[in-house]
Amino acid sequence: MTTILEWSSEDLAARDRFPSWCDTMSRAHVHAWLATDHPARFAASARVFDLGGLQLSVVSHSMLRASRPAKLIRQSDPEVFQLHLLRGGTGGISQAGRDATVQAGQFLLVDSSRPCHGWRGADDGPATSLIVQFPRAALGLRSDMVGRLAAAPFTVRHGITRVLAGHLGHLAENDEGLTTRDAQAVAAVTLDLISATCADRVEATALLSPESRRQALLSSIHDFIRQRLRDPGLTPATIAAAHQISVRHLYKLFEEQGVTVAAWIRRCRLEQCHRDLADPRQRSRSIHAIATRWGFTDATTFGRAFRTAYRMSPRDHRDMAAGGGPLERASAQLSRPGQEGSSALRAG
Repeated sequence: MTTILEWSSEDLAARDRFPSWCDTMSRAHVHAWLATDHPARFAASARVFDLGGLQLSVVSHSMLRASRPAKLIRQSDPEVFQLHLLRGGTGGISQAGRDATVQAGQFLLVDSSRPCHGWRGADDGPATSLIVQFPRAALGLRSDMVGRLAAAPFTVRHGITRVLAGHLGHLAENDEGLTTRDAQAVAAVTLDLISATCADRVEATALLSPESRRQALLSSIHDFIRQRLRDPGLTPATIAAAHQISVRHLYKLFEEQGVTVAAWIRRCRLEQCHRDLADPRQRSRSIHAIATRWGFTDATTFGRAFRTAYRMSPRDHRDMAAGGGPLERASAQLSRPGQEGSSALRAG
């Protein structure tokens, strides 16, 4: 992803903070009139990323009010949606004839082409949000269906909403290292997940494109597997049954990604073991216990798989992590799980 904005009120004099925020946000997002009760005490930060087709923002700010009346819409309307995931604080919005309160852990869709008024934050702390801005046409749903979604908050629970929330959080926390081609692919996946989430809300999944349905299904399967990595009995049959598809269909979905179901499960388990072995808080836990925790039932199989994936034994990885500096140099040479590597190093 390309970072197009990184802003913090800490870099400015107190009198300049709120005016600068208003100007910056109006240019980065949709133009709106902003107000706050205590401009001199206003604090905020923002990071905005361009994925080439959509924009992802991570924002935090003190209490403020926003208004986008018809006059502003007539002056300029980029015809976009903003999907907000509120992570902290509370808020409220009026749009499309609805008045809604938004809580942390909820999604909210806002339409730039409809007048709206809202507030967000609290006197005792900031509001924090992830915001995805994308073209209105990208959803592929009829305007009457989209109208049912505007200013109608919904909670992150199970299924596709949890998959989407996890995906956005992962993007926000891993914003470096994506090539332009990677960013475009991630943007396509993100839009597919948003489309599937919105379609699910209005019970219109049949209107999605086959690619959007396939991507949403695959993302849901990935999330299902990650939530059950500790179960050594996790099998393709279990995964397929949970998603009401055949095992053959499951295999085909993964074949299109260039990986088998078993290899993907193994890769996810190895990533968790790799992380835990480097965690100083888990030094007292044995390597065997960590491997067992993430679904590996045989020590020899685990040691061989770890060496193949990371070109070193589990014990060497743990020792290097404990030593500090050498780990960073070694990490740059490690292959990702699933790649071929030397198996000549000793077992952990």
